[in-house]
Amino acid sequence: MTRLNIQEHVIPESGTGPYSITSGPDGALWFTEIAAGRIGRLSVGGEFAFFPLPARDSRPAIITTGPDGALWFTLNQGHQLGRLTTSGEVSLFPLPTPGAGPFGLASGPDGALWFTGMNANQIGRMTPRGEVREYPLPTPGAFPSMIAPGPDGALWFTQNQANSIGRITVEGTLTWYPLPTVGAGPVGIAPGPDGALWFAEILAGRIGRIALDGKVTEHTIREGSRPHAIVTGPDGALWFTQWGNNHIGRLTPAGDYAEFELPTPNSEPHGIAAGPDGALWFALERGSIGRLVLK
Repeated sequence: MTRLNIQEHVIPESGTGPYSITSGPDGALWFTEIAAGRIGRLSVGGEFAFFPLPARDSRPAIITTGPDGALWFTLNQGHQLGRLTTSGEVSLFPLPTPGAGPFGLASGPDGALWFTGMNANQIGRMTPRGEVREYPLPTPGAFPSMIAPGPDGALWFTQNQANSIGRITVEGTLTWYPLPTVGAGPVGIAPGPDGALWFAEILAGRIGRIALDGKVTEHTIREGSRPHAIVTGPDGALWFTQWGNNHIGRLTPAGDYAEFELPTPNSEPHGIAAGPDGALWFALERGSIGRLVLK
């Protein structure tokens, strides 16, 4: 595999902290700016647009396309979920639990948004109309982080402090699976090309795979790489940000690993998404959006 190029689109304003990114329904990339309290849009041609939120300190974290064709995002400090149409209309939905600290977010197979409540130690479900139900986790201080839909019709999530992967059905039944590596610190999770869920172990420097029966396998990558977010790429491999060593990593289901250095030192890669143009797009918290093209 040959690296064609890595491009970086610098955000005009410094210090905004681009964090999570998703491919939108309009063929553009949408991203959160966690330090600026706003949502950004970047066309595949490189044109930016920005949508400020009511509170600059609300810390928008994870963003995804919702079942209603709008962009949805968590407000980790604002303790709300947000909705943004492609035309720029913003709606905010408060959560029942004060200080819940919502973080991970995904569209579920039931037409609702599912999210993690980091501070409240729970998983939440919100309909596009704003109706919320919350499901407490049995392990205190589990610190649920990211969440993703599985091929089995359930939602799977990482429990960063409980060192395990959780599963919740759309009816609310919970199961959890401990990880073999103590202190792995799982964060990002995504459905893989092989019918399993793949996740990033930020503290252990590994990429994990969990089958639907709960069997876990782990792949060691570069020490100190601190993998964070993960996605299945258009080539059928797993792609992930390596926050610790300023690289983008690639792992095939067979275990072949490669990494690609980012042009700007210490750019702090976080969120990653497969774009509508066949490229990988990622948020660099130091102030830009990256694009990686391979053949």
